[in-house]
Amino acid sequence: MVLATNLGFPRIGPMRELKKAVEAYWKGKSSIQDLMQVGADLRAKNWKLQQEAGLDHIPSNDFSFYDQILDMTTTLGLIPSRYDWDGEFASVDLSFAMARGAQKDGVDVTAMEMTKWYDTNYHYIVPEFEEGMVPKLSHTKIFQEFEQAKELGILTRPVLIGPATYVFLGKPHYEGFKHEEFVKSLIPVYNEILAGLAQRGCEWVQIDEPVFSLDLCPIGQGVIKTAYEKLEKPEGLKVLVTTYFESLKDNAELAFDLPVDGIHIDLCRGSGRANTTANDADKDVEQALSLIGDEKVLSLGVVDGRNIWKNDIADSLAKVEKAVQKLGRERVFIAGSCSLLHTPVDLNSEEMLDDELKGWMAYATQKLDEIAVIAKGANAGRENIAAALSASNAAQESRKASARIHDKAVEERITGISDEMKERKSPFAERQQVQHAALNIPLYPTTTIGSFPQTKEIRTARSAFKKGEIDEAAYKDAMHSEIKAVVDFQHECDLDILVHGEPERNDMVEYFGEQLSGFAFSKYGWVQSYGSRCVKPPIIFGDVSRPTPMTVEWSTYAQEQTEKIMKGMLTGPITILQWSFVRDDQPRNDTARQIALAIRDEVEDLEAAGIKMIQIDEAAFREGLPLRRDDWKEYLDNAVENFRLSSCVVADETQIHTHMCYSEFNDVIDSIGAMDADVISIECSRSQMELLEAFVNYKYPNEIGPGVYDIHSPRVPDAQEMVDLLEKAKVNLDERQIWVNPDCGLKTRAWPETKEALKNMVSAAKQMREKSKAVKAA
Repeated sequence: MVLATNLGFPRIGPMRELKKAVEAYWKGKSSIQDLMQVGADLRAKNWKLQQEAGLDHIPSNDFSFYDQILDMTTTLGLIPSRYDWDGEFASVDLSFAMARGAQKDGVDVTAMEMTKWYDTNYHYIVPEFEEGMVPKLSHTKIFQEFEQAKELGILTRPVLIGPATYVFLGKPHYEGFKHEEFVKSLIPVYNEILAGLAQRGCEWVQIDEPVFSLDLCPIGQGVIKTAYEKLEKPEGLKVLVTTYFESLKDNAELAFDLPVDGIHIDLCRGSGRANTTANDADKDVEQALSLIGDEKVLSLGVVDGRNIWKNDIADSLAKVEKAVQKLGRERVFIAGSCSLLHTPVDLNSEEMLDDELKGWMAYATQKLDEIAVIAKGANAGRENIAAALSASNAAQESRKASARIHDKAVEERITGISDEMKERKSPFAERQQVQHAALNIPLYPTTTIGSFPQTKEIRTARSAFKKGEIDEAAYKDAMHSEIKAVVDFQHECDLDILVHGEPERNDMVEYFGEQLSGFAFSKYGWVQSYGSRCVKPPIIFGDVSRPTPMTVEWSTYAQEQTEKIMKGMLTGPITILQWSFVRDDQPRNDTARQIALAIRDEVEDLEAAGIKMIQIDEAAFREGLPLRRDDWKEYLDNAVENFRLSSCVVADETQIHTHMCYSEFNDVIDSIGAMDADVISIECSRSQMELLEAFVNYKYPNEIGPGVYDIHSPRVPDAQEMVDLLEKAKVNLDERQIWVNPDCGLKTRAWPETKEALKNMVSAAKQMREKSKAVKAA
């Protein structure tokens, strides 16, 4: 029988119950027992939901209070030495300290680095490998959750991050690190886990190896072979290795040769992130069938785990039927393309979306039903799912025919794009002189990335306005009051370049999408970004345009409150694209160009309103990079073109900024240079300025703000710590290039820590100026 299976389910809860519980615990408003109970309740609810949907394999250990990679780190006992771990049980509190930083005996302990999970907007905590580390089983979470489900009458399929993936996600902190030797040291712990699960009655284990989505060098291939040659499967326990986010391509033989019982392949590949077509997926099925052999199970990821559009059941079933014809029903699983972690929980919760749009969509809960119905069709025949097939076909046709999708004016404007629209009037060297003269920018200019803390009062006012409980005048008064308070504080701490604080914005992408045509918005479409941070991606369903200005009123009001320069704050086309659920009926770059033109209109209006600096955030620029190098050039060329299309409409005197966060920049530094922003700010503090090396080696000519403190941690670094980081930056950069700013926006931080940190940051910049003066005087 073809089995209906699932690789993972959203852990946050339909109403973000996990976020609320974790943050209450961090604030000391609840106990560890309260937090554990919320986790247990959410897991039980998720398991029962999947059981009721008719799934045959339900995952466990896909739940985490912060991040699944961090959980794997604590399970393996690979705790960095700065946390003074006693070598016994790795607690949840220890995990939180590793993720967020902590204080121990009055000394700050920095958080571990965080970065993007492959090409998604989920962030994981990067493992750190120190010399002398000895892996040992240090957390029994995987056993506890398996047993919890078993007590509920549900035999789950526990999920492990694969040893090869884990090793390549980590960062060695010593010379002479060898991946193959290190993975050997991990396998005894994996074997202990497998043995423990077998003793508890487990039948299948899922080992996630998304490393197969990458270009694997001989070292990478060797690490995988070594890991699985040494993996010991207890009798009666079967292992499914899951690959996702990309087609296997040249890694297919390696995957299907592994001594395991099943292989999962992603047949959606992130809804067009790599220009996927139905033909590509058919080729992937054919490749798998040619290599699967006579015993292994083939798990087909036909339901998209990274987007919210309804599955084309007839098309998915055709792929499944091809596999069944060759392998028989006993050797085929149906699944999502990857974990459903990247989709919202339940479409039935939505009240804001109209029936036509909802008729085209499926959240994680609905995707369970799609998996189950495809499996039923494969087992019982199409005639036994006739109603589901008819509804699916009707949804596909309705979407194609809807007048809401296509806008002739947008199509005509796209055709009119010229090369001149993507070029600044003068090269950077000339612009820099003009800007410094016109804007009077000091050495080590201080600024922030845009957002300031969002208080309960701000959120209440926004919510009341949306609900119609206050009128527009009262809403504007509330926002103006907050903007003035933010500007006054920036005067108080003597920042050089000010921002308005973005009190009117619930999210840096959602805010813009709400004002662009072709977008729709959910009420409960939350997905996890990192830890307790959840985002609600906009839904791009049709052609995009900007009916009216989106930020000009707020920026001009803020500029009226100060004689200093006020930065206009926008989100760039690639980030809007990457952090949205994107229509899958046209190439992604077509949608990106439409967004770029809309942002261009806003840039032009901000400049006309007297805003002299405009920041166009491209936080997701690196995130969108395809996982295979063969696809990089097309993506990067398009991304650069779209940034330039949105920004190259201003005079030389107007300074264009951009911001990128939590990425490895070496792979894309040429393209970052080609974007030709006057100033770029980047995350650097967690990596102790390591991420700056790409810009140094490239000899990046424009100006750069390496973040000097980590806004994702509540700890407040002192001025000297920031001076030390700026000194590191100054070793390889001309001081005229260096800006001083936090790593990212301050929206998620509290006011007290924000005020203290920014005052320290300004003090650090002033100290650097004094040092510069002293050197020049000498």
